[in-house]
Amino acid sequence: MIVTIRAVVFDVGGVLEITADLGVAEQWEEHLSLPAGELNNRMFDVWMAGSVGTITENEVHQAIADRLGLADQHVEAFMAAIWRQYLGVPNTELIEYVRELRSRCRTAILSNSFVGAREQEQTAYGFEDLVEQIIYSHEVGMSKPDPRIYALTCARLGVRPEEMVFLDDVDGFVAGARDAGIHAIHYQNNTQAIDEIEKLLAVS
Repeated sequence: MIVTIRAVVFDVGGVLEITADLGVAEQWEEHLSLPAGELNNRMFDVWMAGSVGTITENEVHQAIADRLGLADQHVEAFMAAIWRQYLGVPNTELIEYVRELRSRCRTAILSNSFVGAREQEQTAYGFEDLVEQIIYSHEVGMSKPDPRIYALTCARLGVRPEEMVFLDDVDGFVAGARDAGIHAIHYQNNTQAIDEIEKLLAVS
């Protein structure tokens, strides 16, 4: 039986945003005379809590101040560097493809995120105006590859798993979506991703 694809869902980092490690942690470790790896060791539980929304932005900033010994203005500078790395630069070609897709099927973003990401990404890229739904891990309290977040995405879009295509650049998150019954594509480049999405849409 041929199943109609009714929704296409996109990851953000490494897909809609072209991201790279700008060495923020290493630069600040040098600035603070910390050994390699120490910054993320001190902040690990904060980064984890921020990804599922069990800590607020203000609490993140306070933890940075307390654990790294930074004054307020240095906390602001540190977070500005973190967000520059987090946001990367727009994958303009793929973003325009998503914009065009909206007239053909339902569209959404599913992202393992961090508190503040909605505001940062809306300011930088206008994602709320790009797709119908945005499912951020920090807002829903779970993250990929938790099966519940894929089920929630389907529910938000009003589709069955087999009616959805999901594009992600992380093997484990692609596998998690497939385990949930979703047509998942491992993003490698724009041409490959768009071709694979179009093939699925063409046979539905």
